[in-house]
Amino acid sequence: MNVSIGDRIRNLREFRDITQEELARRADVSVDTVRKLEQGARQSARINTLRALARALDVQLERLVGQPAVTQELSDDGGLIALRDAIQVPGALPGVPADDDLEDPPDPDAWTRSVEKATAIYWAGDYSRLFSRLPLLLRDGRAAAREHGTEQVWRQLALVYQLAASLATQAGHADWAFAAVEKQLAAAARASDPLMEGMAVSTLSWVLLRQGRWEQAQQVAERKADALEPSIRRASAVQLAVYGNLLIAAATPAARSDQHEHAQSLLNVAESAATRSGPVRAYGSAFSVVDVRTQQVNVSLAGEESRPAAALTAAARVDVADITRPVHSASHRVDVAQARYQTGDGEGALDLLLEVERDQPEWIRFQAVASATVREMLEAERRRNTPLRGLASRLGVDPTL
Repeated sequence: MNVSIGDRIRNLREFRDITQEELARRADVSVDTVRKLEQGARQSARINTLRALARALDVQLERLVGQPAVTQELSDDGGLIALRDAIQVPGALPGVPADDDLEDPPDPDAWTRSVEKATAIYWAGDYSRLFSRLPLLLRDGRAAAREHGTEQVWRQLALVYQLAASLATQAGHADWAFAAVEKQLAAAARASDPLMEGMAVSTLSWVLLRQGRWEQAQQVAERKADALEPSIRRASAVQLAVYGNLLIAAATPAARSDQHEHAQSLLNVAESAATRSGPVRAYGSAFSVVDVRTQQVNVSLAGEESRPAAALTAAARVDVADITRPVHSASHRVDVAQARYQTGDGEGALDLLLEVERDQPEWIRFQAVASATVREMLEAERRRNTPLRGLASRLGVDPTL
C-alpha cells in the first residue's frame, strides 16, 4: 500500500494533535498547501516547503518524504545494523566491561591502507560495499589504537568514524552519526590534531543540518572556523582547506535560515582561501575553488525563497569535469536539475537526473532533493512520460500519481 507525503503529514499532524491551520502557521506556509497535500489534490511541494513542514512537525525530512534508510543490497559481512553496533559499542561506555580485547590488532600500515580504500569507496557512492566493510574497520581500528596508540593510528581511527558518521547520515540515521562524530572528536584529541578536530566539527555541522538543527549547525561551524582561522601569510594549504570546509559547512544552514547575504559572504571568504591553497585532499575530504562554487549553487536553492535563476548563474561558473569526487559531482548536478525545473526547463531537469542515476544508481536513492524534485515533476506532468515515470519508480516515488 502506497503512503503519500500527504498521508504522512496528516498522520503526524493528528499524532501531534494540531489543526491544519496550526501546522500552516508553525511552518509558515499557506493552509491551502497543507489541505491540498493531505487531501491528495497535491502529491508534493517544493523541497523548502517540505523542509518547513518537517520542522514544524518535529521530524526529519527523510521521514516525511519516505527516504529509504537501507541499501538495496544485503551483505553477509555487515550492513546497517552492523554499522550501528560498531558505532554504539556498550563496552566503550564508562563502567561497562569491554569485549574488544578479544580482537587481534591489525598491522597499522595495512589497516591505514584499508581506511584509504574505504574513503575512496564512500566518495564513489558504493554504499552497499562500504556498509559491509566499515563495521570490521571500526573494530580493527579500536584494537589497533588499544595496542599501538600512536597519533597516526588515532588519526586514522578518527577518519573511520568520520566515514561512519557520513554514511549513517546518508542513510537517514543522524542519531547514529552524532554518536560517531563524538568518537571522531575523541580520537582527534588523542591524535593531538586540531585540524582533524576541525574536520570533525564540519561533519558535525552536516549532521546537525540533517537533524533540522540549522542554528546550531551554523554556530558550531562558524565558531570552529574562527578558532582555526589561519594567518594568511603563514597558513599551509591543509590549514586553509580545513578552514574553508568549515566556512562551507556554516554557509548551508545560514542559507536555510534565509541569511543569504551572510551565506554568500562565508563562501566568498572560502573561495579566497581555496584560491590561495589550490586543490587539497586531506582528512578524507577535498577542498578547491570548484568545491566552493558548487556550494554557491546549493545555497541559492536553500531557504523559503529559492532563487533558481541565481543558482543557474552560479552553476555557469562550475566546470563539472573539475569536480574530483563522483558523489560530489552527482550532488551538484541534482542541484542544477532542481534549478532547471524551477525555471521551467522540465526536460533539461529530467535529462540531468537520468544522467546522475546512470552514474550513481545507489546514491541517488538516498537523496531527498532528487525524490522531491521528481515528485514535483510527476505531479505537473500532463502526458505519460515513460522516462520520468520509470525514474520515479526506481526512486520509490509512486509513478501512478
